[in-house]
Amino acid sequence: MLTEHPVHLNDHYDVVVVGGGPAGMAAALGAREAGADHILMVDREKDAGGILWQCIHNGFGLHHFKEELTGPEYAQRYLEQVIDHNIDVLTDSYVYDIDRDKNLLVMSGSKGIHRIGGRAIVLAMGARERTRGAIRIPGTRPSGVLTAGLAQKFVNMQGYLPGRRVVILGSGDIGLIMARRLTLEGVEVIGVFEIMPHVNGLNRNVVQCLHDFDIPLHLSTTVVEIHGRDRVEKVTVAPVDDQLRPDLSKAWDIPCDTMLLSIGLIPENELSRRIKLRLDPVTTGPQVASTMETSVDGIFACGNVVHVHDLVDFVSQESELAGTGAGEYVTGHRRPADNIRLVPGDNVTYCVPQTISTDREHTVYLRVRHPERKCTIHFGDVYRRKLAYVFPAEMVTVKLQPRVLQAFHGDTLNVRVEARE
Repeated sequence: MLTEHPVHLNDHYDVVVVGGGPAGMAAALGAREAGADHILMVDREKDAGGILWQCIHNGFGLHHFKEELTGPEYAQRYLEQVIDHNIDVLTDSYVYDIDRDKNLLVMSGSKGIHRIGGRAIVLAMGARERTRGAIRIPGTRPSGVLTAGLAQKFVNMQGYLPGRRVVILGSGDIGLIMARRLTLEGVEVIGVFEIMPHVNGLNRNVVQCLHDFDIPLHLSTTVVEIHGRDRVEKVTVAPVDDQLRPDLSKAWDIPCDTMLLSIGLIPENELSRRIKLRLDPVTTGPQVASTMETSVDGIFACGNVVHVHDLVDFVSQESELAGTGAGEYVTGHRRPADNIRLVPGDNVTYCVPQTISTDREHTVYLRVRHPERKCTIHFGDVYRRKLAYVFPAEMVTVKLQPRVLQAFHGDTLNVRVEARE
């Protein structure tokens, strides 16, 4: 495992990247390629690389490296590039505060407390898991209730099993992957229970993790109560109606000793709120321009801190763009300001970036509200693309060419997904 190289910490850097996961590493490399000289990447874990170290399954790198890698292999490749490009890496350190003048207060076990200035900052703090408190499951508070990501860390990195008879609430990708992982370790996974009428993970994970291992999936079903004093003894589950209200008359009990929660991720935006960035009410992350610059001049954001991704390859692609924007900012080669705002329309939850420019190519990321087969995505009347299907769990990426955008006259572009005959 490759971590930091010896760092002589300076008081000022061209670009400071907050977070050393896949987003932070790609952003740091993007800044270097764009001409930034002095770059610092700060990560609060002992080893840079983020959550990739505990994701020992394969499926990473198919888009970016054109081959299938495990999470640690993906992290190692990026870290080697970071070190080769002489980017300072400070691990086991915490960015406690940032102000709008781009000064950071960094606390480090090895370096102490430092105030560091940056000409540009890239926020790449990632996301954290939603917990039981976020959805207010009734019942007692015994041990044995934990998030799927924490269980993944226990099993893959520390060699501990969280339990022997497990119920999984939510069908996010980590929950699906842990259903398979625990089964391989001899744990009885009773089933995956999802409140929505559709799965919230990638279809490939449903097939490879549930179907291939005969693990039951219960859609439109949720946990309505947790039982047990010192340890979980059982949970009560019930089907839900179209308004997601449980039908307690059809509830049943499931004996178990563990419940894993895979109910979504929340962008880690305490620092974003502290410097009063403009946040998107849907993604809960910062609103960003086409260069991934936020509402504060010289502060950029990327990865899961902006919106939750389903593939790390897309995180790397988006974050490299943010790093490039930061590098161009400090070298004085800023691109022209955006002149079109994207407005989510029918069956579109959000679009990132929120604004684009007519002078260059853009990759737009978006998610839909509900599944649809044989549909067309429309960007106003200037561009449309036919899709075989769309699914809320799978992010849609669309490339827009300058020649298409230059034909548009206006300052807002409605984005919608419509079924076709």
